[in-house]
Amino acid sequence: MKKPLRALFYGQTHEHAPGKLETLKKMRDEYEIVAIVDDFPRRSPMYRDQKWDTADYPIVSESEAWKIPGIDVGFVEVTNCDLMEIAAKFAERGIPMHCDKPCGEDFDKYRRVVETCRAKNIPMQIGYMYRTNPALKFVWDFVRAGHLGEIGFIEADMNHAYNHDNYAEYMQTFKGGILYSLGCHLVDMVEPMVKGDPVKVTRVLKSAFGYPAGGRTDGLALMEFPETNVVVRTACEMPGGILSRRLRVDGTNGTVDLCPIERFDGEELTLVLTLREAAGGCPAGRQVLRFGVQTDRYEGQLRELAAVVRGERPNGQDYDRDLRVHELTLKMVGIE
Repeated sequence: MKKPLRALFYGQTHEHAPGKLETLKKMRDEYEIVAIVDDFPRRSPMYRDQKWDTADYPIVSESEAWKIPGIDVGFVEVTNCDLMEIAAKFAERGIPMHCDKPCGEDFDKYRRVVETCRAKNIPMQIGYMYRTNPALKFVWDFVRAGHLGEIGFIEADMNHAYNHDNYAEYMQTFKGGILYSLGCHLVDMVEPMVKGDPVKVTRVLKSAFGYPAGGRTDGLALMEFPETNVVVRTACEMPGGILSRRLRVDGTNGTVDLCPIERFDGEELTLVLTLREAAGGCPAGRQVLRFGVQTDRYEGQLRELAAVVRGERPNGQDYDRDLRVHELTLKMVGIE
């Protein structure tokens, strides 16, 4: 029987921290959380309205955390603007990590952490949670193989309905607001399907309906790539929450429409594929492809990380792709 990896869960303030911890609780065969680091004393802007159960684990201070021996892997779940500071500490110690997103408003700081990990051949898995989504993987493979033809337009939409005042205040602390915080996921979806760099970016940042002015809780960007126009939309007050999220890809041979992008309501994950001519084993015309019932958004990615840390599979991280995704995210929100 394999021994679980000793994991340090660093932080309680990232938006994904509660969900990530719940997934790890179900993965006791892979990970043993030896401690959760309390980052609430930090003065950085943070989202405080989360409710979650940490009773099963010791809570330690940041100074105590680095004295814990034998850490195999770290989970960086501090507030967004502190992610790279903590990730750098894991990288300098040669400790593999899962680091949440987005990767900071200072691109050079992120690049330095990535290059440290690359030099040491250790994973720095970024929390782009859709990378193991089976429907999205199908879309990427179908487009890469040329089955959809030349890609002219992509629409990527990611909304939620948190309805928390603190969240709006938190988004206002970022130049790109919610377009930065959530839009990075959409850029990660789009990046494998576009060529070159955007020649023009037009963005709109405003408050979602019912929120105070200047809150940056509703964002839209049009990125004009040499061959493809991409529209990214994010909003923090959208009826339907995650069930309203969508990825649509239009090519010269057809269209893929994935809506919702993910679902955990017991219904099957599906996408609609419409082809002008048969391609990739799919007939011409409209068809619904089914990808089964999803039970967890994080588990696939975290099992991949565990296998790499144990040496059961090579470190196949594409560091250059991760750098490009974040560079495009910053361009999208106007940080060059």
